[in-house]
Amino acid sequence: MTMKIKTGDKVKIVAGKDKGKEGKVIQVFPKMGKVVVEGLNMATRHLRSPRAGQAGQKIQFPAPIHLSNVKLVSSKTGLVGRVGYKTLEADGKKTKIRVIRSKGKAEDAE
Repeated sequence: MTMKIKTGDKVKIVAGKDKGKEGKVIQVFPKMGKVVVEGLNMATRHLRSPRAGQAGQKIQFPAPIHLSNVKLVSSKTGLVGRVGYKTLEADGKKTKIRVIRSKGKAEDAE
């Protein structure tokens, strides 16, 4: 599976408990097809006390969310949508850029 969303991208959650919220991707798992978004999809892990008489802990951390539940937010235009690729040719050099595919238009993502 090719990952069209990279670490550092701004994404919008489109499904789940954090639907509609935006955040920055801090980690990517290409084999699982999941991303971790900063401050969103928070999960709680309960840790047992290390010794008798001490209290346990509750740790909150951002859990991975599936790629199908996030959309890229363009850093230039602020447009939200699916990600595609476009090849530009200038002076005989080909460069591949990511684009936002939205309502028949393709806006540059980067």
